[in-house]
Amino acid sequence: MEVSSSLATTSTTYLRSSTEALLFRRIKLHLGLPISLNRRNSLSLLTRPCGRASQSKLCKGLISMDEIYDALAERLLPAAAASNPNFKHIVGLAGPPGAGKSTVASEIMHRVNRLWPQEASSLDSQVKPPDVAAVLPMDGFHLYRSQLDAMENPEEAHARRGAPWTFSPTLLLRCLEKLRNEGSVYAPSFDHGVGDPVEDDIFVSSQHKVVIVEGNYLLLEDGAWKDVSSMFDEKWFIDVDIDTAMQRVLKRHISTGKPPDVAKWRIEYNDQPNAELIIESKKNADLVIRSINF
Repeated sequence: MEVSSSLATTSTTYLRSSTEALLFRRIKLHLGLPISLNRRNSLSLLTRPCGRASQSKLCKGLISMDEIYDALAERLLPAAAASNPNFKHIVGLAGPPGAGKSTVASEIMHRVNRLWPQEASSLDSQVKPPDVAAVLPMDGFHLYRSQLDAMENPEEAHARRGAPWTFSPTLLLRCLEKLRNEGSVYAPSFDHGVGDPVEDDIFVSSQHKVVIVEGNYLLLEDGAWKDVSSMFDEKWFIDVDIDTAMQRVLKRHISTGKPPDVAKWRIEYNDQPNAELIIESKKNADLVIRSINF
C-alpha cells in the first residue's frame, strides 16, 4: 500500500531536536500508518497541509515513516534509564479495529530496544544491556468461549465477541496493578486458532521499563475500563477514518477464511459499532496518531 505521512512539531518537550522536522513522503508499508501527533499540555505535533508553493521538507518527502517510529521510540527512551528496579512507564495504545495498534506497538518496542544499548553504553561499555521495552496486548483478556456459552444469550455473545463486554477489564486491571506494584507479571496471550486466551504466556519482567499496552478499549471511561485507563503514564490513540479501518478489517476477515458476505455482516453487526464506540474515547488521549490513506 502506498501512503503519505506528515509530522510537524510545535513543542519539543519530549522529543529530541532531530525530530523537529516536517514530513510528507510516499512510502510502501504493509499496513500504512501516516501519523501526526497531539500531546496535550506538553507536546503538540500537528498535520500541516502542503500548498503548491511550499518548499518545506513536509512536501519534499525527506522524512520516512521509520523516522516517525524512531521519534516515538526516542520519546520513551528516557524511561529506560530508571534505576528503580520496579519502575514501569506504561503506555496505553488504543484505537479501533484496523487502526494498526499491533504494528505501531511492535515497531516502537523494537526501536526502543535497539536504541537503548547506545544509551546504556555510556554507563558500562562492557555490559550488554537487556531489552527494556515490551508489548502487552489486550487480546489475552478476552472472555473464554465457555464464558460466552454461559451467558443468557450465547449466540449473541459469540456474534458480538470483540465488544467491550466480551473482555475482562477487571483481570486486565489486576495485571497492570501487579506490574506497577511488583515490577513483573505473567499475562495471557490469545490463540486466534483456538479462539481462547493462553494463560501466563507473556512475561513482563523487572528489566522492562517501558511497557506498551495495546487494545481497543483502553481509554474508555465506563466502569472498570476507567480504572484501567488510570494506570497509564501516557495515553496514545491511533485515529483512522472508519471506512478505511473497516476495509482493512474486511480484508483481514476474508484472509482468515470467512466468506465475503459473512465478513461484511460481521463488520456491520459487530466491528463498526465497536469502532464507533472506540473512536469516542479519542478525546481521552494525550497523543493522537492519525492514520491517513491517499
